[in-house]
Amino acid sequence: MKKRMKLGLHTYTLHLWGLGQNWGIQADPRPKEIDLFQLMDLAVEWGLDGLHITGCDLETKDDARLAAVRDAAQDHGLYLEYNFSRNEEFDPRLTDTLEKGIDITHKIGADLAKLSLDIRRPRPLYGSCFHPKVMRQLCDVHEEILAVLPVLEKNGIKLAVENHTETFADEILWVIHQVNHPLVGACVDTVNSMGVLENPEQAVEKLAPYAFCNHFCDHKLTRDQFGIRFHGVALGDGDIDCVKTLQIICDQSPTDRITFEIEWDMGEDSLEVAREKEMAACKKSIQYARKILKIGRPV
Repeated sequence: MKKRMKLGLHTYTLHLWGLGQNWGIQADPRPKEIDLFQLMDLAVEWGLDGLHITGCDLETKDDARLAAVRDAAQDHGLYLEYNFSRNEEFDPRLTDTLEKGIDITHKIGADLAKLSLDIRRPRPLYGSCFHPKVMRQLCDVHEEILAVLPVLEKNGIKLAVENHTETFADEILWVIHQVNHPLVGACVDTVNSMGVLENPEQAVEKLAPYAFCNHFCDHKLTRDQFGIRFHGVALGDGDIDCVKTLQIICDQSPTDRITFEIEWDMGEDSLEVAREKEMAACKKSIQYARKILKIGRPV
């Protein structure tokens, strides 16, 4: 029988509302229409179990703010996971050193820190897995993680290394195997591997046994005379086999949480219109996750 998984929300799902990250628009950041505390209220209303948050959501990273976030999450009955990056290209609010990121994780009462490696790949992308320029960066990551193992052990925090849009699954596995520590595993994103022209289902199969957490996403593929494009859509509306992907994670991953994420494609819509469509897609994904995938609290 498939184990019952808790349902969490990655705040990037509502990035047009100013949450999660200003991906790709560093020069023109989105206004914050919803803050983290308002989102916690919505999470309770929607029947969610937890939130996967970023430095953008924290707004500040001083001790008083972190304590307020911790207390609010506890009052709302929500678990938290902290998502940070080594060198985020577009939104520096997501960048922390490993030691700082783990410290923030501890102070907000979270038990898991998710790390993006922010690898700068050479061109062309295809066939570049374990390229020498990439390996130099992965070796740096390896040394940085080894240095913070005592901090992870002291605070009982798990570190999950993500197959972000610029990283192959095998490269993530190399880091995990080289570190070889029970508190260091993976975050498997169900669509990100397409960013390096890797089969998403194969990436999930490789990473799931090591995945402490996940970004459960769906994308729709379109083709025209100029090539192909992936569009972020609500769960169940794209070309990812969500049922099969969930089964792999349930069977293979040590986690009991599914974190859904929507990378909503605003297309030609105005920000105001796109924002409302993104919110609708968020609510639709929650219903799909609960009714079809049987994730989270029974309907």
